[in-house]
Amino acid sequence: MKFKLEKKDNQSKARAGIITTDHGEIRTPIFMPVGTAASVKGVHQLELKNDTKAQIILGNTYHLYLRPSIDIIQQAGGLHQFMNWDRPILTDSGGYQVYSLSARRKIKEDGATFSSHIDGSKHLFTPENVMDIQRTIGADIIMAFDECTPYPCEYKYAKNSMHMTHRWLKRCCERFDTTESLYGYSQTLFPIVQGSVYKDLRIQSAEKIASFGREGNAIGGLSVGEPDDEMYAMCEIVTDILPEDKPRYLMGVGTPINILENIALGIDMFDCVMPTRNARNGMLFTKNGSINIKNKQWANDFSPIDANGTSYVDSYYSKAYLRHLIISKEILGAQIATLHNLSFYLWLVNEAREKIMEDTFYDWKKMMIKQLRGVL
Repeated sequence: MKFKLEKKDNQSKARAGIITTDHGEIRTPIFMPVGTAASVKGVHQLELKNDTKAQIILGNTYHLYLRPSIDIIQQAGGLHQFMNWDRPILTDSGGYQVYSLSARRKIKEDGATFSSHIDGSKHLFTPENVMDIQRTIGADIIMAFDECTPYPCEYKYAKNSMHMTHRWLKRCCERFDTTESLYGYSQTLFPIVQGSVYKDLRIQSAEKIASFGREGNAIGGLSVGEPDDEMYAMCEIVTDILPEDKPRYLMGVGTPINILENIALGIDMFDCVMPTRNARNGMLFTKNGSINIKNKQWANDFSPIDANGTSYVDSYYSKAYLRHLIISKEILGAQIATLHNLSFYLWLVNEAREKIMEDTFYDWKKMMIKQLRGVL
């Protein structure tokens, strides 16, 4: 993997760049639709490519390991072949999913023991076998195994967890560097900065992660309930330390406003289930704020979903029709809403990139955030 830094904003830390992988280029800043179980819910792969213009999608090690299983994915020739996706893929290591199974897991130095949410069977994730699993899945970018701390989190726990994440990272790197890709293309390992919302821990972790000299770096343990201001403060600290010539990935973030604010802090890559999950519940993101399409005010509104929208569905269907589908729990409603939201998110980061290249990002971001705060 290679990263070329093309432009830096003159009034913020925002940057535009190009990540080159064996499955194609990724123009940053970028948002990655979440395809947890080899599927972005409600959207097929042709729509992801042709309508939302997704350049990279995300899969999840925990879910793919349990179902369909690593054996099936390997028999298919890797995740790209299995789901017929020829663009880049990133896989989360499963650390966040293990964190979310607080009643079903035990974390020790060796790794994390957990019970499957599907059938209750017992499993062990270690830094070594998580590298092996992600080698078998075959994503272009794979994540180190880490512990994601909750919020709020006591300082002592956050510190101990951070140091264990660093020890796990060393084991991940050793395993990754002594194994090879199974499918004839290169893979890249990203470490993850932890430290909860404690400034000194984030500084320590960012310095430690940077010292490993990997091709890219990630920031984890945020967007877990902390106030936005604390998230931004931690990102600002970390991006001042992480190397400028490597892409920076903020995991699991977030709202359109979160994304714009973090782009301004020097973040390049984002993922979040919000656009797809909210779509299935009737919440639409637009340039002028959010729309709850289930509200009665849209029942006889036959205007386009979004007259100035970013997807063909925005002008093809009316608000009244989409509301009817969502209220009736028709599958098509979730599909239309998901296409709209993903198209909007990808429009937003692409527009941010263009404004960075034009040296107009800072003023545009301030204007967009004012618009996005509206609730329609």
